[in-house]
Amino acid sequence: QLQLVESGGGLVQAGGSLRLSCAASGGGLSNYVVGWFRQAPGKDREFVGAISRSGLNTFNADSVKGRFTISRDNAKNLVFLGMNSLKPEDTAAYYCAAHRQPYGSRSSRDRNYNYWGQGTQVTVSQ
Repeated sequence: QLQLVESGGGLVQAGGSLRLSCAASGGGLSNYVVGWFRQAPGKDREFVGAISRSGLNTFNADSVKGRFTISRDNAKNLVFLGMNSLKPEDTAAYYCAAHRQPYGSRSSRDRNYNYWGQGTQVTVSQ
């Protein structure tokens, strides 16, 4: 059973940067497409971005394009979400998730993911 644990969240000022990590155990992460989602209080869970198994392909939501970058280190069973130019509206709990379906547009839909981490909080102050 694949288990995912996020880390790296915290409090940062607007314009600042953070890098979130998603560590996997119980299976080789290279077998999975990994996505990042976020959820702010009172709002629906929102897709942030996804990365293919090889790491060669990524795509991000329009709201974070040009600011957030997803990468992975399959040898270490890690996926990263680099976040720059953070805005107060980026404040949310951030979750990584994994699925074994083919990489593509379906990776933006949370219902396609089978494994989820517990989340890490990112708070961006004015």
